Amino acid sequence: MMPLDAALGKKVLQLITSRYDDRRWRKRIEKTLSLPPSGMADPVQRHVFLYLKLGLKAYKSRRADPDSWILGGYATKEVIDRVKFQPHLVAPSIQKDDVAFLGTDPGEEVTEAWWDDMLVQWFDVPEEEKPDEEPPSGSGEKTSSATT
Repeated sequence: MMPLDAALGKKVLQLITSRYDDRRWRKRIEKTLSLPPSGMADPVQRHVFLYLKLGLKAYKSRRADPDSWILGGYATKEVIDRVKFQPHLVAPSIQKDDVAFLGTDPGEEVTEAWWDDMLVQWFDVPEEEKPDEEPPSGSGEKTSSATT
């Protein structure tokens, strides 16, 4: 499988930037922000995702308290507005057109079931990155003699 294509990536970014004030979506958005950026195929969307991931990260303390996400309220809106009005903060190559869709709802088809399907597709990526972990299906014969 491949990472999220540009259309799915766009919907994920729209979800993060439009439904953050909806309590029903907050945990899912936090889970999405904790994902590795390699799940986004489009390099522009990957940059925007990383910007949001870092911009919405809050550090509770330097001790054992885990990181948390700032979701909802003024701080989140400020991070999203900053990326929309100053896209060069994400990366020098990012243009206003690349981030114009942020903050708009992705549509009614983006439901909990859609989100679960998106997660499955996102996590299909690591198999490509680590091909040495599992032997190919034909090489299983070598280890079968050890079991007898």
